[in-house]
Amino acid sequence: MHAAEVDAESHAWLAASNMLNSAESIEHFRRSKIGLLAARTNPTVPRDSLRLINDWYNWLFAFDDAFCEGELMGHRASALARALPPLLEILDGRKEPGNAGPFGLALTEILHRISEAATPAQVDHWRTTVKEYLFAQIWEAANREVDLIPTPEDYVLMRRITGATYTCFALIDAGGGYRLEAEEWHHPDVRALSDLACDLIGWDNDLLSYAKERGNDKARHNLVTVLATHKTDSLQEALLEVSRMHNDAIAAFLDRRAALDHWATLPVRKYVRGLEHWVRGHIAFSLGSARYVQAWPDDTRWSQAG
Repeated sequence: MHAAEVDAESHAWLAASNMLNSAESIEHFRRSKIGLLAARTNPTVPRDSLRLINDWYNWLFAFDDAFCEGELMGHRASALARALPPLLEILDGRKEPGNAGPFGLALTEILHRISEAATPAQVDHWRTTVKEYLFAQIWEAANREVDLIPTPEDYVLMRRITGATYTCFALIDAGGGYRLEAEEWHHPDVRALSDLACDLIGWDNDLLSYAKERGNDKARHNLVTVLATHKTDSLQEALLEVSRMHNDAIAAFLDRRAALDHWATLPVRKYVRGLEHWVRGHIAFSLGSARYVQAWPDDTRWSQAG
């Protein structure tokens, strides 16, 4: 209902933040429709929560473009590592943005807004996931620096963190106006469902963004490339393997979700529903966003999901 209006406000906030360095970048973000991702993955949250979530997604995409994919930072682990302490200090509330630049200023604002809308425990949970995401970018930069394609085992583990998806999951309950207790967050079923949802989202993103990443990063941090390099003999075989892994993860998610019937509280059920919104909503966003270019060979065969 409010999606288009909130997206326009959030885009204006992003454009005024100085996190984007050119009119071309601002226009690219407008066409990318980040607000579609926020609305599709959080279809039931109040308007104010949707605006906050939309701004956070815009911050993440802008940070990814500037720090993670840029030549200066994205290919130099030491340079990226030196850029992180001001952001970490802001997250911990140890300093005001000062010289942290536009990303530090915007992060400070978002932290304050989350603190006003969420409980201290929810803020801490979000803060922890953001720190993990920031540190994981150094791993990616180190791989780029030495032109390394990670092993499937390392990649599957780190993909859950590098994609920033957990930072978004951490806002599901706060944005929805409820909260999970610590023992609920750490319950094996909740942890497993979060991991599986993160896998599904990350692997879908790898498929949908492969054409984009192949041009500017050799798609080294992409499950298709990882499997084609270390496990299969061809791109087509890698695609089929991703499909098999994806179907197995869906089956595991459904089995684990069924286990909730024995114990889950209403907040846990709402949270898992939020994970499902994220899995579906991310696909809808990607297929409608100018950020992802369809550049697959005409003879590529896509297997049907089970």
